[in-house]
Amino acid sequence: MSITLTRDLPVRSSAAAIAPVQDRWYSEKRLGGLSRFAFAITVLNLLGHAFLGFEQSWLTPFVALAAAYGTELVGETVDARLNHRATRYAGSLTSLIKFLLPAHISGLAVGMLLYAAENTVAIAFAASAAMASKYAFRVASAVDRDGQPIFRHFLNPSNFGITVTLLLFPTVGIAPPYQFTENTSGIVDWILPLIIVCSGSYLNIKATGRIPLIVAWLLAFVSQAAVRSLLHGSALVASCLPMTGFAFILFTFYMITDPATSPSRTSTQISFAVAVAGFYGVLMELHVVFGLFYALTIVTAGRGIGLLLTARSRRDAGGLPLRRSEVAASTGIR
Repeated sequence: MSITLTRDLPVRSSAAAIAPVQDRWYSEKRLGGLSRFAFAITVLNLLGHAFLGFEQSWLTPFVALAAAYGTELVGETVDARLNHRATRYAGSLTSLIKFLLPAHISGLAVGMLLYAAENTVAIAFAASAAMASKYAFRVASAVDRDGQPIFRHFLNPSNFGITVTLLLFPTVGIAPPYQFTENTSGIVDWILPLIIVCSGSYLNIKATGRIPLIVAWLLAFVSQAAVRSLLHGSALVASCLPMTGFAFILFTFYMITDPATSPSRTSTQISFAVAVAGFYGVLMELHVVFGLFYALTIVTAGRGIGLLLTARSRRDAGGLPLRRSEVAASTGIR
């Protein structure tokens, strides 16, 4: 299923394609951010399998990458032919590498965070589902200078791939938290998380502008933990224990802050973070495991539906078609 607003948005002038000043990720910072993230997650996977103690086999990341690359290339090829345009990976090796950076990140993230033992089919499914979601679940939020719709996916790819795999493969779970520091001890157990926090903070300050989201997410997570602790008379430390895990740090600095599927305005970043923490708390009360991933999928899906409904209400009211900046201002989706 592809959710698109193309038929609802008449062609606009070139002015509609100009991104708002508040959000320059796609026009100025996207390539730099993706390159840094791809490098960081590649190094982490190499160190993890060679030294840290990753439980997955060495075959796992290669299977995930092959599935992610293949799905991304097929999706782009089909989409380009349907829309009578050139593929974004054509022209040079550099173009191909730039195009595959998101698939590289999602593939390694899926292979690193899921544990499927010898079931590499499940890993391949997760990576393929992650990349396919970019084409199946997206909205056309504006038009470019040529009058063509600008499509934006609204589900976090790697998070979605992990979510559907956990739901469909009962024997697959999340990688054990200890695998990131299984073979380390002493000061190294503090240095590794510190590196992730510092590198993630740098990336989100320089490239994504999602520091308000991170701060709001951490505060909201502690708040929902405090509420559950009061309700059940349990220790607050126990409710906050997930925050000490390496996977939580990765989720906080590299997944929930995905600039393509999270809002850019400060106020909507805060609302987004509070919503994810709130749904996590509800899922915990319902005794649903893997709540972090399910909560983020629910909230990002809600944002996509919100954009669709907002545009349709504008159309039904007889208003002008939405510019890119108007869509962002009315929904917080940029």
